[in-house]
Amino acid sequence: MTARRIFWGTGGVLATTFAVSVVAFLLIALMPGDLALLILADSATPERVAALRAELALDDPLWQRYLHWLGNVLQGDLGRAIHSGERTLDVILSRLPVTIELIILTQIVALGLAIPLGIWSAYRRGSSADHATLVGSLALLSTPSFVIALGLIYLFALHLQWLPATGFVPLSESVSGNLASVALPVLALALNEVPVYLRLLRSEMIGTLQQNFIALARGVGLPTRRILFENALRPSSLNLITVVGINMGRLMGGAIIIETMFALPGVGQLLVESVYQQEYLMTQGIVLFVGVAFIAINLLTDLVYAIVDPRLLREGS
Repeated sequence: MTARRIFWGTGGVLATTFAVSVVAFLLIALMPGDLALLILADSATPERVAALRAELALDDPLWQRYLHWLGNVLQGDLGRAIHSGERTLDVILSRLPVTIELIILTQIVALGLAIPLGIWSAYRRGSSADHATLVGSLALLSTPSFVIALGLIYLFALHLQWLPATGFVPLSESVSGNLASVALPVLALALNEVPVYLRLLRSEMIGTLQQNFIALARGVGLPTRRILFENALRPSSLNLITVVGINMGRLMGGAIIIETMFALPGVGQLLVESVYQQEYLMTQGIVLFVGVAFIAINLLTDLVYAIVDPRLLREGS
């Protein structure tokens, strides 16, 4: 990877991170009224209001307040919850494993379904089975994840009673209980991701299967399965890797509805709780954390993309 590419990539990451920090700061800083009174609400006393105003530097100009806040953030201080006094970062980190598990399992299930279906659909392009797959994927793509979740709850939790409708069992307590508790939310999210991955991979595979090296592989008598999964899949998966990375970042904040519906104690539900409890500083910290996590995941995706396609490492400036 050239020095110029690294420079512009690093500059873009820093600029985006700066923009996210500004948005997260202004989200709270520009709230109408006395911010200290809004944050403290019913627990406000003259002494506590004065102390909070001093802590947040509310009497300083806006740009100085931002620099003061940013300095704290760079030291790992995202603020504290007003009611409990807990550090925002500690609370987020305690909830993060649930969200990470939900995201990773969602992508595993989505890719486990989409890759073979996408390859098969591309190989059988134009057949009735291919058309049925496309119609089914379009129907799933048009259905919101919370509607899918309601259908799954009715079928597997209420009707068949195979899986719990709500609740979470930590992995440390029971592996089977943990997988059962996240099965429905993971499936609800995955079924929304499958159509995107399937249609993208199918489109890329169709183009790849028309390349000369595929014709050569067929000519030397390689089995169809090997051609599809070894020769055609890798060059067809580059754009898929990018989309998976973007979706992983999106799911960091986009799983709010699913976490709330299934009572999963993740970062998404924490955001909802902080809004309802008027924990404005906690809300600000979560927004910043999710935004930076999204950027970090996309940066990691670019690195994986370069590993999968080494030509990117040899590009000229």
